[in-house]
Amino acid sequence: MSEPEAPRIEFPCDYPIKVMGSTCEEFRSHVYTVMERHAPGFDQTRVTIRDSKKSTFQSVTVTITATGKAQLEAIFTDLKTSTHVRMVL
Repeated sequence: MSEPEAPRIEFPCDYPIKVMGSTCEEFRSHVYTVMERHAPGFDQTRVTIRDSKKSTFQSVTVTITATGKAQLEAIFTDLKTSTHVRMVL
């Protein structure tokens, strides 16, 4: 029996990207810079920042209007270039 195919994403669409990393200005700045590079003019009111229990880490969730798979792959790759980034979902 074959595995069912994963649902395909229809672009353009709203797409949340969650980035977890160190609690510091460099981390947040990196996330904003990458988003501006790959999704120019993204809506900064659609950004959520949450601190971990001990405030050691932060999660930054940015919802963008994704235009395609290549754009998302470029964002994920670019976000991971910072040593402050721990995980991208």
